[in-house]
Amino acid sequence: MAFTGKSTYSAMDSGKHIEVAEDVSDIISVVSPYETPLLDHLGDAVRPAMSTYHEWLEDELLPNKDAVNQVSFTNAQTDATFVVDHVDRFRVGDQVRPVGSRELLLVTAVNTGGASITVVRCYGGSAASSLANDQVLHILGNAALEGDDAPTARFTNRSRRGNFTQIFTAPVRVSGSDLAVRKLSVSDELDFQKQERLRELLRDLEATVINGTSPSATPEGSSTVRRTMKGIVSHLSTNVFSPNVDGFPNDADLTEAQLNLALRLIWENASSRIDTIVVNGYQKRRINGFITSGRTYGPTDSGYRDLVSVYESDFGVCRVILSRSVPADSILLLDSSRLDVLPLAGRSFHYKPLASTGDYEAGELIGEYTLELRNEAAHGMIHGLDIA
Repeated sequence: MAFTGKSTYSAMDSGKHIEVAEDVSDIISVVSPYETPLLDHLGDAVRPAMSTYHEWLEDELLPNKDAVNQVSFTNAQTDATFVVDHVDRFRVGDQVRPVGSRELLLVTAVNTGGASITVVRCYGGSAASSLANDQVLHILGNAALEGDDAPTARFTNRSRRGNFTQIFTAPVRVSGSDLAVRKLSVSDELDFQKQERLRELLRDLEATVINGTSPSATPEGSSTVRRTMKGIVSHLSTNVFSPNVDGFPNDADLTEAQLNLALRLIWENASSRIDTIVVNGYQKRRINGFITSGRTYGPTDSGYRDLVSVYESDFGVCRVILSRSVPADSILLLDSSRLDVLPLAGRSFHYKPLASTGDYEAGELIGEYTLELRNEAAHGMIHGLDIA
């Protein structure tokens, strides 16, 4: 039977509302990425920067490793004098073990002019082995003579490191009419625009903290040079690994062997324990793949889990952070206790109203921040990985 009463479609004219009230959700959904997972993980710094050039002090212990620097030996198993990279690291009485060997050496003379040391081979009856150029020498410790005078004092000098602050800004401008009209889902257009611009600035801050760098000339900035901060990637130089470079495993795709080797090498060279792995989407999927072969299911399981949020190895428990700002071919290995993102004092993100010369309200969101990355040798990066 045909419907003969009043209907909603009789209140429409070519799809336009005439009598029926609009039904619009109060929620405005944003599709653009604005998450800042690394900043959220690090949290707010406990102190601000006090200058546009923020500095900190670093120190290190006297090194206990060196390397052979002699291309040829008369007899690599018996030669007692050979050249080393840094002769000043050795003292008479040092016990030395060549890495990869069970032979022990005892230093009996240090020739600073010739950059060489003289040793007792096969000290204490240890088994003889051959020395090779670039072979690492581990200085076990020094044995002093009873009643001997104190040796010459040795020490390290503290070094100053620093980073410049960078200003982040976003303008806000809304007309008087736009402020006056009644809006769907928005009670105050000016406040809504502030929120949107702040999301953009936080997104840009995370991207800069990871990838930014300072200008090669006039890094302090000028009327024509913009002051920018060095990010994490630009700071790292000691523990930067790439497939088939310096013996690193030649796998284009990230493997667990590569990750564990990088963690071990950082651990061997620094007191740091990596606790944060930051990756883009492609390398995150590679890390998730580490558990594929060991995944098991029960007869009643209906869920499929393919996610690694925490990676635990002998060298630390690492939280895996997924960030869009990390280069797709890289993973960052960080000690978060040595990282801080600091605002310049009184210059964390805030809204500053500007003078209006017309029928509008104007202002600016502004903030000034820098990255404090202490002991770059305590962090690392693997790059050059496949992204295909």
